[in-house]
Amino acid sequence: MQSVKIGILGLGTVGSGTVSVLKRNSKEISRRAGRGIEITRAADKNLDSPKTCDLSGIELTDDAFSVVNDPDIQIVVELIGGTGIARDLVMQAIENGKHVVTANKALIAMHGNELFAKAQEKGVTIAFEAAVAGGIPIIKAIREGLAANRIEWLAGIINGTGNFILTEMRDKGRNFADVLAEAQALGYAEADPTFDVEGIDAAHKLTIMASIAFGIPLQFYKAYTEGISKISQEDVQYAEELGYHIKHLGIAKKTAQGVELRVHPTLIPKRRLIANVNGVMNAVVVKGDAVGPTLYYGAGAGAEPTASAVVADIVDIVRALTTDPENRVPHLAFQPDSLKDTPILPMSEVITSYYLRICTEDKPGVLADITRIFSEQDINIEAILQKQPEEEEGLVPIIMLTQPVVEKNMDEAIAQIEALDTVKDAIMRIRMETLG
Repeated sequence: MQSVKIGILGLGTVGSGTVSVLKRNSKEISRRAGRGIEITRAADKNLDSPKTCDLSGIELTDDAFSVVNDPDIQIVVELIGGTGIARDLVMQAIENGKHVVTANKALIAMHGNELFAKAQEKGVTIAFEAAVAGGIPIIKAIREGLAANRIEWLAGIINGTGNFILTEMRDKGRNFADVLAEAQALGYAEADPTFDVEGIDAAHKLTIMASIAFGIPLQFYKAYTEGISKISQEDVQYAEELGYHIKHLGIAKKTAQGVELRVHPTLIPKRRLIANVNGVMNAVVVKGDAVGPTLYYGAGAGAEPTASAVVADIVDIVRALTTDPENRVPHLAFQPDSLKDTPILPMSEVITSYYLRICTEDKPGVLADITRIFSEQDINIEAILQKQPEEEEGLVPIIMLTQPVVEKNMDEAIAQIEALDTVKDAIMRIRMETLG
């Protein structure tokens, strides 16, 4: 049986890793796929720059469309990134009847509905395991391994840069700006770190996982996104005193009212396994009604961890090349005509617990005013930690943990408390999840 011919678009970190893994493990991969897999062409806009992989036997070009339009190429591997030229190339590949493998989370989160519909029409597959959590096979786990379950919720540390920053702040007592600068120097964060530290990257990935978990269309623009740039060293320390770690989580929950889709800093009890995932590592907890909570842990980025997922997708496509397109695993786990347009809840309707840091003047009656406002908004206090006055300003930090409450009630309470004459700074709010 003839080898399946592959065309790779992009020879950066992941592209080079994919070439290396396919060549190094070619015999093992062929045994698993049932056919040889051969990279015959690759496109890169910077062919003169040094590459970290063996490109012998591969025809190189700076024209990616020539690869997509090559009639001999059966699978196009898109590793360029972004939603501009990458979208055009993937759409052209589908139009040409070619299967696609991509690691492009932004492309899938923002244009996946359109791309999957076109792929369905043309009878081809778009595989995207590498788009979420690098080398962790989380897409397969939710889509296939947990197919018997009604997924209740999932929560993940799905951006290694943010996790590295929060880990350093906790373990070494450093501030956000210093750790971010180190993350940039180490190559964990880009020169413009917005996508990582403000949660956009995580929201792309969460959108994809939620769609597969709950059988809903991809709806990135409805995801609530909040970053970690406002987390202070004091918040990290106070959380520790109260028995929690702060993690930047992507959370999706199915409720009777709709689907929660949110990315934000979160206090998690120290005893939870996911609370102890450190550095640049990723982890996702998925709760199914039959299996209970399951944890998936591993490298969320890097050349070969991500290449592992890319090559696994190639193998899956090769195995299914001769199957009836109507009987392949659906892109979003559910049959296309069975997706439900379940509403995405606005953040104001989400119910969760809260950590609050309130800086007040050191005067009698302040705490009574705060608790009165909470009572009026049906907010119950779980714990209070009152610190010594700060020497320079003479302000007293009051740390409160609340029981679960609707966010709009908390919004109103915070607005009223911040309006008190005795409260001088904006209140720091971090949501809490037990993940039980």
